[in-house]
Order: sequence, then structure tokens, then C-alpha cells
Amino acid sequence: MNKKISDKDKKAWDKFINSNDRLHIKDNPSISGRPPNLEKSIDLHGYTLLDANTEIEKFLFKCYANGVTKVNIITGKGSRSKNKDDPYQAKDLSILKYSVPNFINENKQLMKIILKIDYDSVSSPSKGSFLIYLKKK
Repeated sequence: MNKKISDKDKKAWDKFINSNDRLHIKDNPSISGRPPNLEKSIDLHGYTLLDANTEIEKFLFKCYANGVTKVNIITGKGSRSKNKDDPYQAKDLSILKYSVPNFINENKQLMKIILKIDYDSVSSPSKGSFLIYLKKK
């Protein structure tokens, strides 16, 4: 295989080497002109129902204020929840996986900033997290 470099390519290379222009950095969003990663996550493992609801409300409003559009909420699957051992509690709403989306859905102020909730992930027994898409400010 003959790899002869053309005169045109040599001139382009010389121009590149001798140039004082800075290279455009694609990996740095603030320099490249692309918006920064607008996705955040919150892990609610270990939270009580009341604490989880309070924390998720504050977190979603903060994300909205900061221009975040995609929020991953990690609740866990509830497979080790101690509430399952109490027959007098509703199984579906004692686990954060179900109660947090229910709280969000019933909170009118939160629903004003939410574009979409991924209910398929909530109902999936194999997933312990779900996504919320926030409206743009």
C-alpha cells in the first residue's frame, strides 16, 4: 500500500501546525456551546415515607429552577421493606417505589413543572427507579 501524502495535505498540515488558533474542545460543554448535562439523580434508599416526600418535593423544585429537564429517582424495589411484614399496611403504598410517584402525582404544584412521569418503570417489578421529565423554565 502506497501512502504518499499529497502536496495539498502537506500544506493543510503546515497551516494547522503553524496556526495560533485554539482548537474547539468538544468534551467541555461550557466551551463547546452545548448545554451542560441537564440530568440529575436522587437516591431515596433509607428514607421514611414522610422524609422521602419532603426531600423529593424540594429536589424537583430545585432541579426545575436550575434548568434540569430529566430527573432519575431511585426508590429501590421495596423487596427488603420492613413494611411488608405488617399485614395492616397497604403493600403498594408502604413502599417508596409506589408511594413517591403517588405523592408527586397528587401534588398540584409539582405537576405544574412536570412534563412526564415514566409510569412503566414504576410498575415494572424489576426496576427500582423511574424518570421524571421536567418542563423547561
